[in-house]
Formats: sequence, C-alpha cells, structure tokens
Amino acid sequence: MFNGITIEKLLLIGVIAALLIGPERLPRYAESLARLANRAREMMQGARTRMRDEMGPDFDEVDWRKLDPRQYDPRRIIREALLDDAPTATVRTMAAAGAAAAATAAAPPPVTPAFRAGDEPPFDSEAT
Repeated sequence: MFNGITIEKLLLIGVIAALLIGPERLPRYAESLARLANRAREMMQGARTRMRDEMGPDFDEVDWRKLDPRQYDPRRIIREALLDDAPTATVRTMAAAGAAAAATAAAPPPVTPAFRAGDEPPFDSEAT
C-alpha cells in the first residue's frame, strides 16, 4: 500500500485495537469511524463538485495523470533538457544580439575597493 503498511498490518492493528477497546465500546467506535468516513467522502464529493463548477466543461477533458507530481524526476528533466538539440539559428541570433549589445553598451564605472591593503574590515560582535 503506502509507506510499507500492508493489508495484513492494517488487519493486525484493527484486531489489537478491537481487543484494547473491548466489546462494550467497540460498536460506538465503529459507528464514529463510519460517520468519519461518510463525512470524508462528502467532503471529497463537495470538492470535486466545486472544482467542476469552477473549471466548467474543461474539467472532464483534463488528463489528471499528466499532472501527477510523482512523474516528475528532476534528473530526467535536466537530462532531457541537456540532450535536447537547441535550434542553432536561435542560438547564433542570440549570440550576435548579445555581442552587439555589449559593443554598444557604455563601459561600467570603475569599482573602487572598499578597503585598502592592510586595512581591517569592520567587525560586528553582536552579529556573530
């Protein structure tokens, strides 16, 4: 099932819970569990209905398996992006545009160092 919990383990947990609860309180707990399950089902139906109302007729056309986050493997996405052949014309055009922009841009002002050689940088004893 999920996270290593199998049907056998769930049944064992149920039997232990039934023994701990006892025959007097077991019907009440079973009834409250049934009410909880019904409420959860109603909430899911309400969410589905609300989503269908908000999305309109497109709701039935959505391929929900395509939107499953478990299918996204970052390694596969990066591998496909790196192996994907980029159109060479686009790359050359972008490189030429970048070179032209760099040639026409004004030179940036010279950066003056904040500290001269031998100066000690300020130290904030409260920040460490």
